[in-house]
Amino acid sequence: MNFIEGEILYFDKPLKWTSFSVVNKVRYHLSHKLGVKKIKVGHAGTLDPLATGVMIICTGKATKRIEEFQGHTKEYIATLRLGATTPSFDMEHPIDETYPTEHITKELVEETLKTFIGSIKQVPPVYSACKVEGERAYKFARRGEEVQLKPKTLTIDEIELLAYNMPVIKIRIVCSKGTYIRALARDIGFALRSGAHLIELRRTRVGNIKVEDCMKVDDFPEWLDKQEIEKPERND
Repeated sequence: MNFIEGEILYFDKPLKWTSFSVVNKVRYHLSHKLGVKKIKVGHAGTLDPLATGVMIICTGKATKRIEEFQGHTKEYIATLRLGATTPSFDMEHPIDETYPTEHITKELVEETLKTFIGSIKQVPPVYSACKVEGERAYKFARRGEEVQLKPKTLTIDEIELLAYNMPVIKIRIVCSKGTYIRALARDIGFALRSGAHLIELRRTRVGNIKVEDCMKVDDFPEWLDKQEIEKPERND
């Protein structure tokens, strides 16, 4: 393997790790193994700390392919709690408001989910890395400042109800680049004339790469030791 010329690695991102932490871990072990101070390492699509699943890491010259991988269709398994919202639309923040759920039935959920299939407009979460006037939206949100984000057009190819156990539902989503599943949870809650937030999220596929194809981050050093690696020539 030649990590300088470029390799593509697939990881199952652990819970509570940032995407940046995974990149840092990979970069640290590669630098140590190759005996270099610097090596390019980047990921092809952020996952929130409270999400797990497929993360594609590119090294060396393969970082030029990051945009290509970012454009691939993604599949998620999302668990939502209905009847309550949080400022971040997930469990990073505490519940700020509750809503009635007595009117919600399994049939209503299934019918409502169908309305999200196809091309939709979605306003990104304020707690996100979207830029507003050159600054990340979450920085405004953390300062308690109001910020207006413009809706983005995206595509939901598939959405289905996997489990209904009120007030918790589990859904599978196949969607385009740029979809915020947290924002989708918010919009589903609103469409159900209630509220909702994400309590669990797993990215199960990016393009043809499934989570079963991914290695655990903690297994990376041992995996690396077993590889035949081309080391860069030293200019002493």
